[in-house]
Amino acid sequence: MDLAAVLEFMVPSIHGTIMAEYLALAFDSTALRMSCGVEGIPIQCPWLTMSNTSAVSNAKPRLPKTVVLIGLMGAGKTSVGRRLAEMLGVEFVDADSEIEEAAGCTIADFFERYGEEVFRRGEERVIARLLKNRPCVLATGGGAYMSSDTRAAINAHGLSLWLKADLDVLYERVARRSDRPLLHTDDPRGTLEAIMKVRYPVYAEADLTVQSYRGPIEQTVERAYQTLVDYIAATDEAAQ
Repeated sequence: MDLAAVLEFMVPSIHGTIMAEYLALAFDSTALRMSCGVEGIPIQCPWLTMSNTSAVSNAKPRLPKTVVLIGLMGAGKTSVGRRLAEMLGVEFVDADSEIEEAAGCTIADFFERYGEEVFRRGEERVIARLLKNRPCVLATGGGAYMSSDTRAAINAHGLSLWLKADLDVLYERVARRSDRPLLHTDDPRGTLEAIMKVRYPVYAEADLTVQSYRGPIEQTVERAYQTLVDYIAATDEAAQ
């Protein structure tokens, strides 16, 4: 566990006060005694695109910024993100996993102990840190993009790609799992639909949108990859 990430997630104030006792609730003494890992040095990358595309048609595009996948639970951000990162030749990072490492517990447990508001503040700090690292494919939680601060950070340092899916597809996927704290209600499908109505207009602000349908995930991955390649090429051409 990276102690710097732990403190980043938990130390900033609740209602303006630094809560040392709050840290004690979330992390045991062993975790807090662990040594801090060294953060990677942020690498600034200029707008770069596929090199010599006319001669090397299969060359991987060079990412100018981190590709940030947004979308509701069940959209496929993690599954698509892993494969997309492999195609692009970059690292895949799951923001939820980074948050769980920083918090020392699962997201579901954190929601239960401290509530959504506290979780969202920590989520903002973790994503802001990840955006400063070298370009990668970053999958974010469904509520992350609803934060105006996170949207601003993504706009400044990343390229947002919305994996959009309809209600039937999403519910079919999330119904198989029990680790969705927002759906622990008497009517999970109705809850999911209500969340969609609030979030989809905000998700629509993303730089790019790719539809996630039923069927092999490879099809969604290919659509996402081609959308990115076309966007990077168009941006590079406009800059010349």
